[in-house]
Amino acid sequence: MSWLAVACILASNQGLKPMEWHSLLAKEQFRFGDNVLPYRFMAPAKIEEGKKYPLVIFLHGAGERGNDNSIQLIHGVKAFASAEAREKFPCFVIAPQCPTGKRWVEVDWSAKQHEMPPKASEPLNWLLGLLEKLKKEKPIDSDRVYVTGLSMGGYGTWDLLSRHADLFAAAAPVCGGGDETKAPAMKGVPIWAFHGDKDAVVIPERSRRMVEAVKKAGGAVKYTEYPGVGHNSWDPAYAEKDLLPWMFAQKRQAR
Repeated sequence: MSWLAVACILASNQGLKPMEWHSLLAKEQFRFGDNVLPYRFMAPAKIEEGKKYPLVIFLHGAGERGNDNSIQLIHGVKAFASAEAREKFPCFVIAPQCPTGKRWVEVDWSAKQHEMPPKASEPLNWLLGLLEKLKKEKPIDSDRVYVTGLSMGGYGTWDLLSRHADLFAAAAPVCGGGDETKAPAMKGVPIWAFHGDKDAVVIPERSRRMVEAVKKAGGAVKYTEYPGVGHNSWDPAYAEKDLLPWMFAQKRQAR
């Protein structure tokens, strides 16, 4: 069954017209030299003059790579685009699409551990360029920028925290992993991590070790591990009723 068919079924089961919420996220492109980063962009339903709004960065998984600028919405994004979320937590959302053959972090996802690459991946660098551009053009609250991602995007979330913790007010990595030695760099960012204890694609030890490393460094980190859940821990993670209230309550601290 195609991702489009699955999305339509899920929407129907929740009383929504198929793909109705997708139209809330405009198709955009960010040019970085000769490179193009496709991304979807959502603004708050109503923008009040003189007011600034949070920004959520969503990083998709490996299966959603490409250049169609659509498939990256299949998992997770709807949590921020639902009518209830838009009313309670008005925000900007950017969901970039990593090109085929590239990764948010150029590491082996099946490995038990990894060292942070000396340089950020090309797609992450393009994303950072996009972030700076949007901060200049939109009423974004720089003290309320959040990052979340699943699987490959979970790795990307941990990597961004390792390199640029000063940019973020909170993070929610799902079934990802990072370099535990970089935990002290992110101790000032509230983190809520998620994983399934039966995950055979990205072993749960990847999240467990990151969580313990951040705690040891003195950071504020929450961890939810789902019993009996495999790699698709993003389904229960983004359905957590406390996730959005927790996320949007966070504000970047002076570090």
